[in-house]
Amino acid sequence: MSDPLRSAAADLHGLLTNDPVVATSGVGLFADALRDQAVAVTETDWQPPMDGTEDDLAAVLADRRRVAANALAAQRMTASTAALVDVVQARDALGLEAGTFLHAGPPLEWERASGPMQGALIGAVLFEGLADTAGEAERQLASGAYEFEPCHHRDAVGPMAGVVSPSMWLYELRDEVHGNTSWSSLNEGLGKVLRYGAYNDEVIDRLHWMTRILGPLLQQAVRSIGPVDITAIIAQMLQMGDEGHNRNRAGSLMLLRELLPGLIQADGSSSDIADAVRFSGANEHFFLNLGMPACKLATLAAHGIPGSSIVTTMARNGTDFGIRVSGTGDQWFIGPAQTPQGLFLGDYGPEDANPDIGDSAITETAGIGGFAMAAAPAIVKFVGGDVPFALEATQLMYEITETEHPMFQVPILEFRGTPTGIDVTKVVRTGILPQINTGMAGAVAGTGQVGAGLVTPPAECFPAALAALRRAISWPIS
Repeated sequence: MSDPLRSAAADLHGLLTNDPVVATSGVGLFADALRDQAVAVTETDWQPPMDGTEDDLAAVLADRRRVAANALAAQRMTASTAALVDVVQARDALGLEAGTFLHAGPPLEWERASGPMQGALIGAVLFEGLADTAGEAERQLASGAYEFEPCHHRDAVGPMAGVVSPSMWLYELRDEVHGNTSWSSLNEGLGKVLRYGAYNDEVIDRLHWMTRILGPLLQQAVRSIGPVDITAIIAQMLQMGDEGHNRNRAGSLMLLRELLPGLIQADGSSSDIADAVRFSGANEHFFLNLGMPACKLATLAAHGIPGSSIVTTMARNGTDFGIRVSGTGDQWFIGPAQTPQGLFLGDYGPEDANPDIGDSAITETAGIGGFAMAAAPAIVKFVGGDVPFALEATQLMYEITETEHPMFQVPILEFRGTPTGIDVTKVVRTGILPQINTGMAGAVAGTGQVGAGLVTPPAECFPAALAALRRAISWPIS
C-alpha cells in the first residue's frame, strides 16, 4: 500500500474508533441535535455579512493594498502623541470668522437641526452679541444669516452639540510624531449648559466668565508649565477606573494637578484664580475636552491612507450619524442618529431624549470610551447595564478592530490593550456595531441633559463606506 493510501486508512480507522468532535456554525439546531446524542460540539459564532454587501466585501478584501494600509493606519494611530500646548481663542486658532459657527457631527442645515443643536446655536449667537433675544437669534439663524460647519472640517471636536463661536477659548493639542494639531472647547461643567442646548442667562453669563477669566488664566498656566502629556494621562486614567468618555474622574484630577502650579502663579486676582480652580475641580468631565482632541490626533494620524478600511471619524449632530474612513478621504457616510438606551435623570424618560449627538464618539474611534468599558465597570451605574456587560462590550470590540493599543490597557483583562482601529470590513462581515456610551440631551431646546446611555451607529453607514472603498480600487477585481 502506498504512503498516501496508508495515511488515509489510518485516518479512517481513527474516525471509527475515537469519539467524534464536531465544530458547527450558523443556526444552533444542528449543534443541539448532536449534543442530544452525546457528541462534543464546538460552536462558532458566525453569521452572514450584512445584506447586499457580498460583492463589495469580496472586492475590498481582495484589494492588495488593504492589509498593509490597515497595518500602517493602526501603527500611526497607536504611535500618535497628544500634548496640551496652548489655550487660544477660536478666531485665532481656527481662523473662525464672525458669523461662522462650528458644530458636532456631519454637515447640517438649520431646518434639519435637532432641538439641542438649535438651542446651542441660539446660545452662541446671543453669546457673541449678534442678537438681543432668543427669538431674534432664531430668526437670524433660520434666515441663513450665519454659516455652519462641522468641527471635524477644521480638525477640531466638540462634545454634544459641539458649537464653537469665534470668541470661545479652545484647548490646543499637538501630535509631535505626525505633526498634527487638534482643538476642543473648554468644558462648561454639568447641568444646563450650551452643549446640551441650554441658552438661558445663566448659560450665557458662564460663557462670558469663561471668556474673560477662565480662558486667559488657563492660557497663562499652560504656557508657564510647558506642554502637558495628555496621552500619559489617558493611559493612567484607564488604570484608575475611567474609560475616557463618560467617566473622567481620575483624568480630571490628574489634569488639575498638572495645571495647578501654573494657575496659582497666573497674573490674576486671588478670587478669580480661586474661582477658576474651584470650577475646574468641581467638574468631573473637565478632562473630556482634552481626551477628545487627543483621540482626534490619533485618528488624524491614520487618515488618508489609500486602501485602508479603518474608520477615522464617528460623529453625530443630533439628526445624523456619520463616519469617515481612512481610504476614502473626507467623504461622510451617514445614517439616522439613534436614541441612546440608558438611565434618566429625575423625572425624565425616553420620550424626553434627543437622538445621539456629539463628536465625543471620537473616543471610541480611537479605542477608549465604550471600547474600554471593561476598565471602568462603575460606568454601568451611569449608562445602564451591569459589570458582565461592561466586560463583554470590550471583548466584543476586539472582533471588529485591527489592533490593540500598546499604552491604553485594561487591568481586568490582564492588561490587554484596548481594541483599536475599527475595520469597516469586519463590521460588515460580522454585523457587530461599535459600542458607544454617551450622555443624552433633552429633545427640546433649552432642556439640558436628561440622562446617559448606550448607543451604536446606524448599520447603513458601514455598507456605504464599503461600497466607496470598492469604487476607490483602481484595478479590476476578478
